[in-house]
Amino acid sequence: MIPENEIRIVAIRAQGAGGQNVNKVSSAVTLFFDIPASSLKDEIKQRLLQLNDRRVTGDGVVVIKAQNYRSFEKNRADALLRLEEMIKKVSHVPKKRRPTKPGKGARTRRLDSKTKHGQTKTLRGKIDF
Repeated sequence: MIPENEIRIVAIRAQGAGGQNVNKVSSAVTLFFDIPASSLKDEIKQRLLQLNDRRVTGDGVVVIKAQNYRSFEKNRADALLRLEEMIKKVSHVPKKRRPTKPGKGARTRRLDSKTKHGQTKTLRGKIDF
């Protein structure tokens, strides 16, 4: 879906526990994807840029950091999967909502319930002899 030359992947050292391995091996991954320079359709680019997501910078670059796994390959696959999910989410166009009015039966049921509720309220009141 996205050519490899449009995605830049940088290996970094992961944070957190992991013993001496965390100090020696760069197993975490930071993925950079430049939206304006990509080969995606213009409407998908616009939706990605308008997305209210902290992973999209002001310049239109998607930055995804993956460090869930202890191996570089798994973190790389995780970052690519997250980018793919983000693009899939944006590429789905929601159906346009047509405003509708409630039907005649719904209106009568609503009014009947209102009158019934009002009658219940009046029965709770003081009785005048």
